[in-house]
Amino acid sequence: MKELKRYQEIAVDKLIKRTKEFLEEEGNETIVFASPTGSGKTFMATQYINNLIKEVNDDLCFLWVSIGKGELHRQSMKSVKQNISDSINCSILEDDFFGSRTRLEQNEIVFLNWEKIRSKDKKTGEWKNLAMKEQETNNFPEVLEATRRIGRKIILIIDESHASANSERALEIRDKIVKPEITIEMSATPVLTMDSDSRIIVKAIDVIEEGMIKKEVLVNPDIENIMEDEMDSQKLIIQSAINKRNELVKSYQEENTNINPLVLIQIPNSNTGEDKKNAMIKILREKGITEQNSKLAIWLSDEKINTESDTLLPLDSKIEYLIFKQAIDTGWDCPRAQILVKFREIKSTTFEIQTVGRILRMPEAKHYLHEELNKAYVYTNIQSIIVEKEIYNPNIIKSLVSHRSEKYHPIKLLSYYKQRIDNGDITSSFYPTFEKIFCQYFEINQEKLPDYYENMEKLKQKGLKTDFNKMDTMIKDGQVSSEILDTLKEEIKGDIFSVNFSENDLEAQFENIIKNNLNGFAPRRSLSPVKQAIYFTFKKQLNINCVKGGSLYIQNIIVKNQSLFEMILDKATKAYKQVHEEEVKKKSIEKFNPEWEISSTKNYNPKTHQKYNLDLSLYQPLYIKIDDNGDPNQLEIDFMNYINSKKESVEWIWQNGEEHMESNFGIQKENGSTFQPDFLIRFKDGRIGIFDTKGGDRKTDDQEKAKALRKYINEERFKGKNLIGGLVIKSGSQFRVNINETFEPFDENPDAWQYFEQLL
Repeated sequence: MKELKRYQEIAVDKLIKRTKEFLEEEGNETIVFASPTGSGKTFMATQYINNLIKEVNDDLCFLWVSIGKGELHRQSMKSVKQNISDSINCSILEDDFFGSRTRLEQNEIVFLNWEKIRSKDKKTGEWKNLAMKEQETNNFPEVLEATRRIGRKIILIIDESHASANSERALEIRDKIVKPEITIEMSATPVLTMDSDSRIIVKAIDVIEEGMIKKEVLVNPDIENIMEDEMDSQKLIIQSAINKRNELVKSYQEENTNINPLVLIQIPNSNTGEDKKNAMIKILREKGITEQNSKLAIWLSDEKINTESDTLLPLDSKIEYLIFKQAIDTGWDCPRAQILVKFREIKSTTFEIQTVGRILRMPEAKHYLHEELNKAYVYTNIQSIIVEKEIYNPNIIKSLVSHRSEKYHPIKLLSYYKQRIDNGDITSSFYPTFEKIFCQYFEINQEKLPDYYENMEKLKQKGLKTDFNKMDTMIKDGQVSSEILDTLKEEIKGDIFSVNFSENDLEAQFENIIKNNLNGFAPRRSLSPVKQAIYFTFKKQLNINCVKGGSLYIQNIIVKNQSLFEMILDKATKAYKQVHEEEVKKKSIEKFNPEWEISSTKNYNPKTHQKYNLDLSLYQPLYIKIDDNGDPNQLEIDFMNYINSKKESVEWIWQNGEEHMESNFGIQKENGSTFQPDFLIRFKDGRIGIFDTKGGDRKTDDQEKAKALRKYINEERFKGKNLIGGLVIKSGSQFRVNINETFEPFDENPDAWQYFEQLL
């Protein structure tokens, strides 16, 4: 079973917490669950159901509604069943509820398609679907009524709720027929009308940092580089896509992964679509790409693609190109799809976000060393692109492009890039740490072959108890008068007697001891490795095998000797923190590029950046970042304007990117993290200036950056680089810069900050 990523774990916990609160209230409450395309909404919802059933005592059942045409609800059930508990039954409405059922069972999940049950006859007002019609046997509304009548609470999960969950007919079904206790509306782009407390929003940046989706989508990157005089727009974009796919294939090979990237070619729905399809087939055939050699697949509006195909979906599939006529349905998942070719519709210039979403997923749920593999690509002949602002990720589609000025000459700077990989989990590397602490406490010599009998005696000498009879306790003969039951505030007391643990209660107690001694490590993903470390140690040192009841025996030992093993676990997890840090450092990707150059082009998103006129900007046009209110960083604007007024001294100014990417300029800080200074400036006397503008309100951070920058400049000067730089602030109308060997904050020693004019 897959494990939750960190952001998924947080989201599931929030869903359960809010659900518990709503279950204590009366009436239909709604939770809006917003999570980006590719973030694993179905998986998170599955784990939500798994964990909710474990954690609450309520009598629950679930309706899982898929919105959209086709068999999406069957796809949803297939995905859910891969990760749902074996004790939870999954059913399809049309397969199981045609009169044969009287109610939903406890913990059951029933999957249905919204479109199939929502239609009514316009004349009679009767439902068209057999499951909804009145009949001699029970129809589905009666089954739901019978379910509620016995006190069973219905939780309604609406997948892709933005589509039509708030339409009049949908609300009628929800409020008059289903009458759920709680409704969960899941979507990448939900209609956010609920109170903030009822929203659970997964941020795209968290999904990106976990490696689940691409960092960005580039539109027509470097497309002009292959332009020939006789080449039309159609040939230009398809050739660009072919070239990019070939580049990606090579990069995947260098990553030692056998992924064959897929190009999606979307042709218009209009009558021109057939001509466009034939043209694409002809162009691809000339390149040796055909259906006959299995490099091409075609999916038209009147044809059904097999989403379970053994030929299309595997990461190493031979199929390289897929031509389709309609936007790919929500729920279609082919993570190796990385390039989208889209031809314009006659009446539309708008990208369907859902189609772009098909190329956002990372094929192996991780980012790669080759940055081009962490991006998705769109090639299109649309003249002006309108992408509606995506609530979940406004910065991913980058259709604006800046070009580096021809006055640029190579600068060959040393740039540092580090990708930290740390999920905050205990891993299998915990095994030797636990074994070491275990052996130290029980005075077992790890250097010699284990003597199982001797080792068990050493455990007993340290006070180990092995009497497992009746370790659990229960109350008996408790009494309270019914007339005071409603007002009773005291604990109901009675005699206590001992009983044996049930197997599931024993395991729960065993796991709880572990969870309480993790010292900050993430419980859900750390629990299994710690359990395995315990089993491993007992097998190696005491020859107690997990098979044939051995795991229960070990659990009994831990629970019976709780305080002893809590101490051992506490010491082991604390000791592991140092091991873990070393493990993280080894996994972290550090890269020094001694010949880093400013990229020849840079892409920006029109929703998050705006054009700004600046003559000395190395990138033209210059696009500057704006906040949600449409405002730029005024300090940075003022500084760029100031530099722009110094044309007699400055050749160009370049603004560094904020994204943590290898293409941006980075300096290594003392703690190993990456510092990306705001600006590089080329002075006419040949100096390269490295400057970072600061508001002066984060002294510790400023000091770390100033120290890193000073160290970098000194070391590079020693190698012959003509560098200068420091932190910059604005004091009144003047800019001041600190280039001293020892950094002092401006409010503590203004004299340590010289006027920027003095550098010119």
